[in-house]
Amino acid sequence: MSENLLMAFGLTLLAGLSTGIGSMLAFFTTHTNKKFLSVTLGFSAGVMIYVSMIEIFVKAKDALVNAMGTVPGNWMTVGGFFAGMLLIAAIDKYIPKQSNPHELRTVEDMAESGYGAGTIQPELLKMGTFTALAIAIHNFPEGIATFTSALQDPKLGIAIAVAIAIHNIPEGIAVSVPVYFATGDKKKAFKLSFLSGLAEPIGAFVAYLFLLPFLNDLVFGIIFAAVAGIMVFISLDELLPAAKKYDEAHLSIYGLIGGMAVMALSLLLFI
Repeated sequence: MSENLLMAFGLTLLAGLSTGIGSMLAFFTTHTNKKFLSVTLGFSAGVMIYVSMIEIFVKAKDALVNAMGTVPGNWMTVGGFFAGMLLIAAIDKYIPKQSNPHELRTVEDMAESGYGAGTIQPELLKMGTFTALAIAIHNFPEGIATFTSALQDPKLGIAIAVAIAIHNIPEGIAVSVPVYFATGDKKKAFKLSFLSGLAEPIGAFVAYLFLLPFLNDLVFGIIFAAVAGIMVFISLDELLPAAKKYDEAHLSIYGLIGGMAVMALSLLLFI
């Protein structure tokens, strides 16, 4: 259990801090690689959808059936799945559209809006700050998901951590671009992006303090079912629309299929 704990915390930390990778990518380019964004977002959606429906949902059902019996266990699995969707939908509903972490601001968007890096723009700084807060809110349940998954099944924890890390890269861009254009300060933009990712390991720590003493088949099953719902919702409502926004020649769909294929292969290799 101690080895699993260290791995669970480590995976959650790595997944959360990948927002910093997105921040650095935004700094070292004068234009946005829209092909890269489209493929990456599609790939992330493919990974999330596949692992949620093929692996996480099934494990949730097995755990709940084992704890409650066949009929109530199946009903609880479906209920937990849609409860997860409702939870993330409620979080999104109360985040203003302009601060939504999946409403990406590219370098071109800022330039077209008349913003120049280094020109103090209070409203742009506010946008970046609220985006960082929104990402932190999103990352908190993702941290719980990664941590509990890694405790139950390390290979599944790795798969979820990879999926979340990939989709956190564009989130880092979403924070750093407006903050950098508002202040001209790369360090400040990176720091804010970096801090927003820390919500993920904080979520893991909260899970460790309050959920670990109660973890059994019933609790694991409910969490897994909700995690599957959360990840599918994020993929369909946020990642795929964002990928299509920057799409060229169906690259987002190729990325989606590629993500599914890579996740399927990785799961097969660990059987």
